[in-house]
Amino acid sequence: MNAAVEAQSMAYDELHGADGTIHPAYRAYTEWLAEVPPEMLQQKRLEADLLFRRLGITFAVYGDESGVERAIPFDIIPRIISAKAWDTVGKGCIQRVKALNMFLHDVYHNQDIVRAGIIPEEQILSNPAYRPEMKGIDLPGNVYAHVAGVDVVKVSDEEFYVLEDNLRTPSGVSYMLENRRMMMRLFPDLFSKIQVAPVEHYSDMLLKSLQAVAPASSSSMPVAVLLTPGAFNSAYFEHAFLAQQMGIELVEGQDLFVKNAVVFMRTTEGPQRVDVIYRRLDDDFLDPLAFRSDSMLGVAGLLSAYKAGNVTLANAIGTGVADDKSTYVYVPEMIRFYLSEEPILSNVPTFRLSRPDDLCYVLANLPELVVKEVQGSGGYGMLVGPKSSEQEIEEFRKKILANPNNYIAQPTLALSTCPTLVDEGIAPRHVDLRPYVITGQEVSVVPGGLTRVALREGSLVVNSSQGGGTKDTWVLEADAC
Repeated sequence: MNAAVEAQSMAYDELHGADGTIHPAYRAYTEWLAEVPPEMLQQKRLEADLLFRRLGITFAVYGDESGVERAIPFDIIPRIISAKAWDTVGKGCIQRVKALNMFLHDVYHNQDIVRAGIIPEEQILSNPAYRPEMKGIDLPGNVYAHVAGVDVVKVSDEEFYVLEDNLRTPSGVSYMLENRRMMMRLFPDLFSKIQVAPVEHYSDMLLKSLQAVAPASSSSMPVAVLLTPGAFNSAYFEHAFLAQQMGIELVEGQDLFVKNAVVFMRTTEGPQRVDVIYRRLDDDFLDPLAFRSDSMLGVAGLLSAYKAGNVTLANAIGTGVADDKSTYVYVPEMIRFYLSEEPILSNVPTFRLSRPDDLCYVLANLPELVVKEVQGSGGYGMLVGPKSSEQEIEEFRKKILANPNNYIAQPTLALSTCPTLVDEGIAPRHVDLRPYVITGQEVSVVPGGLTRVALREGSLVVNSSQGGGTKDTWVLEADAC
């Protein structure tokens, strides 16, 4: 049995039970699907691809010399989640983000979790994403991660694992929204047969949450903007889309300026004060006076306005210290420490290569493990042992030995599979899920999120930059009997 077939045979099948019967969540859909001619599905697939290209829903791949933007492949077979399963996922993600926000406030203030001996001081102070400039700054509502994406995988009927937390500038929510629009356009009759929880209110939720954490000195109608690096950024479509959906201005650094520690936006009618900046720009580039002096993307003096409490940045500067892969291993303890609760969602068992015993084990078992850079993202900087050649494993071994602290390792997880439309018909493909958690006056999560699918048979890499696609995620309003 080859590696691809073996991985798929071990994975939890979200469509079929062990006895071959259809899981309750998929029953109504499969009954509908049985009556649909295969050629109609292929026609709808082509229609979706054409519509996405016309709408300009594309992304760029960094390092691609062609510079060509690509459309993310969209699968028209939805991923369906029962109301019961979603209750676990939603509550687990909210719990996790609450604890992470409390951790961020703590590490930039009293560092009680360090004093308690739960997290080593060097884990924080030596982390490249830790920002000493944030020490002692009080933020509205003590919110640091206003928008979080928690990557979750299903490994059995009732069991979910968190793969990672995304707290800096999490992306992909525009695809969640556009995927739903596309499905409602292609299959309007389905939404009358199957009661699917809505996601269309995400933009309203986000704007309301951003306005709720505006500085106390703001007017009764706080002004929010979305700060983008510009049209050459890989997620620019999403930046423009979300700004339009929220009814706020999409700005670049040159559109803003700071005067007397207050941020203003240049408009045709003169300067207008800005209260909240939903920034999709990395920390290093935000303020050339405070961080990278060569940045042409940020706003000079922005940090001074932030420290003065005259503007809110979403997400806050320095959130990266909470979401890198070396901090991830401590999140269950954060939940226990700050919330006095047991984690609802489990972490994947993780080896820290900074520990000599873990390093020895990982080096001896590289062909069976997944190894990731602690600051890596997008599927880059990682080794999937079971899918790698001997040469690739040996080359990665050298990287690990050169800097063990830069890596963590995990067992190869058998991501669940969902039915997916491929050239040969409908076949199982591995998926993950990124629910989006919004924090303002309260913490909430939209039912569903972005399902990413590994379109190549047996592949476990779902990132769009690595050949993955997306699906619409249907959370049922009520479970079938």
